[in-house]
Amino acid sequence: MVVSSYASINFSSIWIPRCCLLLLLGSSIAIPDIYQPALDSLYAWLSHSSLFTSSTFETWWTVVLYAIIEVSYTYRFGHNPNLRLANRGTNGSTSSRSIPKMQRPKHRLVEGLTYIFPLLLLDLTLIKKYAGVSVQDMALSGNYDLSSLTKTIHGTFLAPTLHNFTLSSPLQTRRALPIESPTSRELALQLITSLFVYDTLFFFFHLTLHHPKFASIHSQHHNHREINPQITNQLDIVERLGLVLLANFSLNIIGAHVLTRTMFVLIFVWLLVDIHSGMDLPWGYDKILPQGWASGSKRHSMHHRVGNRYYEPFFNWWDDAYEWFCRRRVGGRVNVKVNESM
Repeated sequence: MVVSSYASINFSSIWIPRCCLLLLLGSSIAIPDIYQPALDSLYAWLSHSSLFTSSTFETWWTVVLYAIIEVSYTYRFGHNPNLRLANRGTNGSTSSRSIPKMQRPKHRLVEGLTYIFPLLLLDLTLIKKYAGVSVQDMALSGNYDLSSLTKTIHGTFLAPTLHNFTLSSPLQTRRALPIESPTSRELALQLITSLFVYDTLFFFFHLTLHHPKFASIHSQHHNHREINPQITNQLDIVERLGLVLLANFSLNIIGAHVLTRTMFVLIFVWLLVDIHSGMDLPWGYDKILPQGWASGSKRHSMHHRVGNRYYEPFFNWWDDAYEWFCRRRVGGRVNVKVNESM
């Protein structure tokens, strides 16, 4: 009776964030005019900020968000053993395993520099190309004189353009931004689409990393005793760059507004930490979304434990299709081999 009552309360509480999310998305798409004054004011303020117009903004924005989100998840992981998936048996029983070895933030400087350096290198050498920005503004941000421009600068992100390095402008320090703010409809639809695109691209990228030829690249991410929030960024530099570039491509290919990109980073970092949290949280995004849509921490924890299932990061559709395909090939079952080192 107590268990049933608790389950009922927990199920009911999920409808609070679920309804809030549905209301926010629905109103953003259906009646964007109610949000436009706030978006115009926000974007006007941001576009006049030297920090926001800096070419390195998105890199530092990602680092700050990751530091806040991952540290908060790590603290909860260490102080709530009842939430840890490793402490839960298949029959619902709980145990009390010791906390895996984890690093304090002050000891992770090398990890942070390894992540930041290649991204800053790209930020400070390549012109930023965003939808809604004219080629002329892009060229000016890259220190090109339009009156004496001798090379053709393409507006598409698929054709990278180096900054025009001079003594007076040795680095690409600013980015040209769209003049107009987006509508809430554009924001919502671009965020949803970019997450779906990234989810698809990373599924195939992740599946490739598990091929024996590329196992050495991905093995670092699976080298742990128990999955925990700090594993999120435990990546080989090749995989880390692949993850960032795929996210960037997912935004660019749909012509996402700069403000969409800023919000995407927040959601993206939160989802990455959440699936690596190693915890069964009451308001996990996989519980908020309709059942069967999202992978969540449980499914990704299973991936880290068995190694040959559940490659999709945020949703389930590609994984489900892949498992259906595998069952067809092996006669109705999926071969699962548990990797004990995970």
